[in-house]
Amino acid sequence: MSKAIRLTLVASLALAWMSASALAQSGVVNSTKNPNQIAILRWYQANQAASFAAGVSPSGTPGTLAFDGANIWVTDFNNFTVSKLRPSDGAVLGVFTVGPGASGVAFDGVNIWVANNGDNTLSKLRASDGTVLARFSLHGSPVAVLFDGTNIWISDLDDNLLKFRPSDGMQLGGNAIGERAQALAFDGVNIWETEDTGILRKFRASDAALLGTFRFGSSANGVAFDGANVWVTVRSDNNILKLRASDGTLLGTFAVGHGPEGVAFDGTNIWVANRGDNTVSKLRATDGAFLGTFAVGNGPEGLLFDGTNIWVANTGSGTLSKL
Repeated sequence: MSKAIRLTLVASLALAWMSASALAQSGVVNSTKNPNQIAILRWYQANQAASFAAGVSPSGTPGTLAFDGANIWVTDFNNFTVSKLRPSDGAVLGVFTVGPGASGVAFDGVNIWVANNGDNTLSKLRASDGTVLARFSLHGSPVAVLFDGTNIWISDLDDNLLKFRPSDGMQLGGNAIGERAQALAFDGVNIWETEDTGILRKFRASDAALLGTFRFGSSANGVAFDGANVWVTVRSDNNILKLRASDGTLLGTFAVGHGPEGVAFDGTNIWVANRGDNTVSKLRATDGAFLGTFAVGNGPEGLLFDGTNIWVANTGSGTLSKL
């Protein structure tokens, strides 16, 4: 090889090295991936491999989920329990007896609340160790429970939306409007309740006054708030609706899987559990664009975002999926 050729080759390699160094120092400059996703090693769509027993027997039916800032809690309707799991590996840290038909679950910053619709009670457990602190009797059959930052709310199958003081379980008020409640969400000011009759209701949190009634299809199921809008799954139509929280204006209708139930927001995207085809759908919250479908266990219902991963309660297979 001639001296001139060797010099040209060395110069070319040096130029390539300097270019690569400059790109590395300036960050990601030409990539289809979000640099923030790469920084936290989450540039992939979702990990579909993680599946855990929900701390229940094979006959168990995990339904709804809550996150206490450190651990995952999941109700088991059939076995009258709520289980506590470590998010990192799904290890079961405890299984605690609550009441028949354990349904909704919520965390109030210190304690876990479970709605037991089999015996019309509301259980309060200390999140640190699962100790049952109290069990409050209700007039109706509770199905959903929510914490609004100050008070606990429950909706029941007997047309009641009720508000309780967390410290002692005293009922502070409520509203007797509603029918066959399904789920609850809080938008920072108001409570949103879905009903199996295809109705979504909006209540003022301060006094439980009814502010609006919106009808969609024949069944309104899961509900979530994304910081500006409310998302509602409509099982009968296999879609999810996006409504402006301020006035309930319908902003979009988006197809998902078969028999959508639970819905969760991860800060950027909307996730929907499709019980009818054992999948979870992912949509971009800004415009409802479809981003993917992920296979999970049988009969997925409850969804939860723990700040890092999406958790799915698979009622039919007695398992949890971690995406």
